Amino acid sequence: MTNLTERLEACYSGAIYDVLREMGRPNCVLPSEIRAIDPDTRLSGKVFTVRGRADDRIGAHDSLVAWTELLSVAPSGHVLVCQPQDKNRALMGELSAETLQYRGVRGYIVDGGSRDNAFIRKFGFPVFASFQSPRDIVGAWRPEAFGEPIAIGGVTIATGDYILADIDGIVVIPADVAEEVVSKVETVMQTENKVRKAILEGVDPKEAYLRYGKF
Repeated sequence: MTNLTERLEACYSGAIYDVLREMGRPNCVLPSEIRAIDPDTRLSGKVFTVRGRADDRIGAHDSLVAWTELLSVAPSGHVLVCQPQDKNRALMGELSAETLQYRGVRGYIVDGGSRDNAFIRKFGFPVFASFQSPRDIVGAWRPEAFGEPIAIGGVTIATGDYILADIDGIVVIPADVAEEVVSKVETVMQTENKVRKAILEGVDPKEAYLRYGKF
């Protein structure tokens, strides 16, 4: 049996949203401005959260010590999701991304900026950010919580939730329904394949929808 992350990787964000909406949980999509720095990037996995804040009183050395601690605690096999509470600077760069990749972290999503994006794209670490900026966190920002619930765009995200990010956007799946959601999405995709096959065999689209209840 493949694990849930591998099964989720084969899904797509639109189908996940549809299933969550039908389950009465439509508030699951992160803000549309958070995009992959490489549009072809796909990212899925279990979440580990980080929250931080701007701090212009922190020294350069202390800010880097705190940042490297963040890189150290990010668990392998997870997607790091950061609420920096800061729209002025980059919260990811080349060396940090390469460090996370080496440590087995699946990718990084931030409600904030990233930099060194051309370099990050070259070695293929998945980064989703809301803007790009050369301004970094040195002497200006500190992490304040690891593994605690965060909120991005009105969506609450907890460590242990699942996430899928693709070219259409980012969908958060609460941990308590993750297995159910993925199973339902797998069924949806199988049904969509039947609809597609029927239409390509000449079945009228309306008839195909009525036959399979999906379009």
